[in-house]
Amino acid sequence: MPVTIPREPDLVLISWTRNPLLPGSPRRITAVRVIGSARPCRSLLRPNLLLRTALRCLKDNGFRIVVSRRSTDVSGFVLLKRS
Repeated sequence: MPVTIPREPDLVLISWTRNPLLPGSPRRITAVRVIGSARPCRSLLRPNLLLRTALRCLKDNGFRIVVSRRSTDVSGFVLLKRS
């Protein structure tokens, strides 16, 4: 029986911020790091785009949120994984 190497998971780390002068303003992407592939959502993972749009695309394409934390009242990060 042949030995196969398991496929590495795809990881996407997104940092976000919201406008501190507008309470309830949407979270916007500030930086992204992709290990592996983020297809077909790569075009949505750019600074200043809405975090919720990127998350919806990633979740619809097999990613799940592993960690979601706030760094401050107006910033944080999300780590997603697709096996």
